[in-house]
Amino acid sequence: MEHLEQDILELVAAPNAPTTLRAHVVKILSGGILSGKYKPGDRLNESQIARELNISRIPVREALSQLQEQGLVQNRERRGMFVTNIGQEEVQQIASLRFILESEALRLAQIKMTPEVLAVLDRLVHQMDIWDGTLLEAAALDLEFHRTLWRVAGNPYLERLLNGLMVPLFAHKTLEHVTHDVRRWRLNHHRLLLDAVVGRSGDDPQAVLLTHMRMAHTEPERYSNQSPKPS
Repeated sequence: MEHLEQDILELVAAPNAPTTLRAHVVKILSGGILSGKYKPGDRLNESQIARELNISRIPVREALSQLQEQGLVQNRERRGMFVTNIGQEEVQQIASLRFILESEALRLAQIKMTPEVLAVLDRLVHQMDIWDGTLLEAAALDLEFHRTLWRVAGNPYLERLLNGLMVPLFAHKTLEHVTHDVRRWRLNHHRLLLDAVVGRSGDDPQAVLLTHMRMAHTEPERYSNQSPKPS
């Protein structure tokens, strides 16, 4: 697991490596968003940011475009760029679709799991167990764990759908300010999810995933006709 510079802010990294200046602006703006300096729904004025940083508008425009790809920023037609602000119903709808798709990914991951990938997942879970850092580090660990499971599922289209779907949802939840203890509680549940996927516990992964998602969402299955198998 890599640190903040390679974590949630590189969910869907641009094909070309960012210039040093663009990467610097991305780091400043994303830090401002995630720290609460820029709140959900706030407009990010390109010219004003360029003046504040004493640079041209081009790297600011490039940085805002990258942040849009990563889900932290939304482009509203003829109005400009705004910090992502997702309504509760949208969150529920995205979460329900995630439940359907990730349930399938977990079933495939059960079949295709390898010792090498399991070692990576065990290491991530251990880092979660001992986490005592920042909100961003917690979000990065969380995301990397799930992305590793999606990759091992072996269906690149499913993986791509989950990555695209989860960008705004993870960004939204990262902007949610919760206590350190709540964040640790959510992180620690990943061990139960991994144990279910690899057969250590005998639990149904879909049922454990639903419990896992309920830690952050109310009725994440609300917009889904899926339900976990009885224990």
